[in-house]
Amino acid sequence: MTDPSDLTAPSLGDMEALAIAARGALPPQFRAPAAEVAIRVADFAPDEMLRDLEIDDPFGLTGLYDGIPLTEKSSFDQPDRPDAIWLFRRPILDEWAERGDVTLGALVAHVYVHELAHHLGWSDADIARIDEWWT
Repeated sequence: MTDPSDLTAPSLGDMEALAIAARGALPPQFRAPAAEVAIRVADFAPDEMLRDLEIDDPFGLTGLYDGIPLTEKSSFDQPDRPDAIWLFRRPILDEWAERGDVTLGALVAHVYVHELAHHLGWSDADIARIDEWWT
């Protein structure tokens, strides 16, 4: 058994590894499109992002899809950056601690799938087939 005094908070890299595992657990037909979306992990959303979303509390945003959804893309688009799913470590850890009834991996997967849904243009029914929390 692990001695609690030896535990450390999951790092940004640990959080990224959980998101990559969530991507790998997707049904096969979604893995390739999901792999085209970069995964970015930061402790908190940048201030500019929070301002743009009119979010006052940095703990109020666990994840964000930043890009053009596939349902809206055109071959004429000239993106200035790759599509990305942002995961914010501290708000995710805060929600995980508050819940106390889910694994960190399950919570990261939930946030990841929710943000991926924005990229893929999924309906709520589509999300529910992949992420049982959505229902």
